[in-house]
Amino acid sequence: MRRVLITGGTGFIGYEVAKLLAGCGLQPRLLVRRPLRAPLLSSLDAVLVQGDLESADSLDRAVAGVDTVIHLAARAVFEEYSLVRPTIVDGSTALMRAAARAGVQKFVYASSLLVYEEQKGPIDASTPATARLGYGKAKREAEAALAELAAATSIALAVVRLPHVYGARDLMFEQVRRGRVLMPGNGSNEFAHLHVTDAARVLIRAAERGWQGVLPVADDQPASWREFFAEIRKYYPRFREVAVPQWVATLATHVLTPFRRLRGVPSLHTPAAVAGWNLNLAVTPRLLWNELELEPEFPTIYQGIPAALDECIAFRWVHPILDRGR
Repeated sequence: MRRVLITGGTGFIGYEVAKLLAGCGLQPRLLVRRPLRAPLLSSLDAVLVQGDLESADSLDRAVAGVDTVIHLAARAVFEEYSLVRPTIVDGSTALMRAAARAGVQKFVYASSLLVYEEQKGPIDASTPATARLGYGKAKREAEAALAELAAATSIALAVVRLPHVYGARDLMFEQVRRGRVLMPGNGSNEFAHLHVTDAARVLIRAAERGWQGVLPVADDQPASWREFFAEIRKYYPRFREVAVPQWVATLATHVLTPFRRLRGVPSLHTPAAVAGWNLNLAVTPRLLWNELELEPEFPTIYQGIPAALDECIAFRWVHPILDRGR
């Protein structure tokens, strides 16, 4: 892995991938859709290229001379299938086609645990992906399309199904800094989590190894949202989560949906987001970690959350969803 393109480099996880690669002396190439966000990358030793998943010509430029692609860019919100499909499915397949034309050898795709529906036990390699939410359906469709394209070429495809990824630049921690998070439900459901540094390390290791396959990943211990927020309060006593009954949150987001569509900007306040928040989605520990021969730096939220709060002190960041600049 010598020449790497990262899509979504100005986003939460993509930035962390770029930071780790640049810190290792490997100058990554970052696809930037909105030039006004490029200053966020000014501290990184990286090459920036203007492009858009919906512009085939820009993708050909982005992958020229690249041997590895780590693909994170998309409309990363839990909206209707029709809104997320153009970037998640069409954009991903356009990028893979461009990569094949350019002779790219390895392609790592960041998928999501939302390709699964509610689970009674931990997800493992045999758990079927039967998504019901539009975002999860689009991710699963993209996985299948990429696998078909990879099979017709010599590209090694790795699909990593990420859980809830958290860190100082996460939108949730932006709300934490303000002292309050709205919790749509009672927060008792068990969910898989992963510190953003470990998410980036997994994606990079999959690329380095040329690992091929489809697996979910998480830290060693799933935790309910109540447990997650209780750990934040240990270090940040002024923080509060405000529980809103699930039916109230669902109704409110349904009412807001027509106004959101009129605004034409992505939103995290959707009925699908409420439904996804309340799923039980745990992952079998060390499932992908063992395949990659890698150890998590933050094996549970009890190590990861204090580290994220420490990092919150040292920077200012604008999450893509809150950034209205073009």
